[in-house]
Amino acid sequence: MSEVVGAGQLGAQLGERATLVQFSTAFCQPCRATRRTLAEVAAMVEGVGHIEIDAEERLDLVRELGIVRTPTVLVLDRDGRIVRRAAGQPRRADVIAALGRAV
Repeated sequence: MSEVVGAGQLGAQLGERATLVQFSTAFCQPCRATRRTLAEVAAMVEGVGHIEIDAEERLDLVRELGIVRTPTVLVLDRDGRIVRRAAGQPRRADVIAALGRAV
């Protein structure tokens, strides 16, 4: 069974169809580019949300989910199940492909 992450854990509402969750840190250069990419994809695909989490402020969640570097992106389906996990700066095409598994 897939790991499930709820809105309460994230501190934000999940997207209607899927959610892109990004773990970032303040001085992470690839995190800024990742933020732009995920925001663009979320704006393009109806019902997809984008939540950015400061890894340093949410060490509890980082440990719980096994996040080891930033940026790390989790793709959640409508129920909060993690359907894809990737570390590093994603390409837009890869994010769109991963969303295909979630919606």
